[in-house]
Amino acid sequence: MLLPLIAIILEKNGVPSSVNGLHATGLYIGILVASPFMEKPMKKFGFKPIIVVGGVLVFLSLALFPFWEALWFWFILRVTVGIGDNMLHFGTQTWITTTSDKKNRGRNIALYGLSFGLGFTLGPLMTSLLAVSEALPFLLSAAFSMIVWSLMLFVRNQWPEEDIETSPTSSLGRFFQTGKLAWIALLPGFGYGFLEATLHGVFPIYGMRIGHEVHILSLIIPCFAAGSIITQLPLGMLSDRIGRRKVLLFVLSCGSAFFMISAFLETSVVALFVLFSLAGGFVGSLYSLGMSYMTDLLPKALLPAGNLMFSISFSLGSISGPFIGGMFIQVLPNISFFYMIVIMLALILLATIIKKDYGLGSNHV
Repeated sequence: MLLPLIAIILEKNGVPSSVNGLHATGLYIGILVASPFMEKPMKKFGFKPIIVVGGVLVFLSLALFPFWEALWFWFILRVTVGIGDNMLHFGTQTWITTTSDKKNRGRNIALYGLSFGLGFTLGPLMTSLLAVSEALPFLLSAAFSMIVWSLMLFVRNQWPEEDIETSPTSSLGRFFQTGKLAWIALLPGFGYGFLEATLHGVFPIYGMRIGHEVHILSLIIPCFAAGSIITQLPLGMLSDRIGRRKVLLFVLSCGSAFFMISAFLETSVVALFVLFSLAGGFVGSLYSLGMSYMTDLLPKALLPAGNLMFSISFSLGSISGPFIGGMFIQVLPNISFFYMIVIMLALILLATIIKKDYGLGSNHV
């Protein structure tokens, strides 16, 4: 919700698209800032406290947005939401990946991705509430977040496994070994972050500039996440059967094709509804597929480090997406914004084709 909502508010206030895109990186800067400090507290206190504290930071920050409309204040709030967001995702992702057995791993992580997709589907719809009040979307999302957060109070705490014999003692050593074993699985996380942040944070600006109405854009953008909801679980289960790499090659190829077609039909509202849904049905599962792939490639002792690096990769994609996208539509206003997305997906596809499937947990080549 925050990405398209604030992008539209700032665009209406005359903020340049490059500044608008740079401002959107606040959320992901928060994720990056928090990442190095997550692993040790989770090992000491368990999953639940990390998730509970993260949830508090998120809903309090959301509630503060309407009280002062200043670029720097909103940027600080976005960073704080990012820190809370990282705590939420790191806690939940590590909990799921460390407790899922191999035969159901793709399915379980796909269910997590399904919840992720539902949030990205419903969030942008709240931009339509701007017609009622600028404060309403912020306050409503804060209330929803607090309700969901309260459910964590009924969950029993657990701690991650640790294998001292196979796990390097230093954090740097664990990160190095994780990167060496699973770098290819981190790229889909980067790609999904780039897509999600660009489509939510920059496409509304681009869409308005090529003549689409705000209320239409608020309906088009969720189609990407809605498409992923339909296919997330089937693709996850398919990856359990035939291997993550094969499914990743398939979804990256199809997603690139649909965004290429979008570049030619971007002025058609009907075409964008259809193409966003189709593209989301494929590359909307990059996050969960990449996480499943990473879990295949790593021993359990490295999964906390792996999940941190996956979050960092997602954040780097999310930071670079709005900034590159904002610069792209400012410097190249006559070239379709969708070409930038196609190039990014094609590079990840090429890397996945070149890299063979090695790892501890994978039986597929």
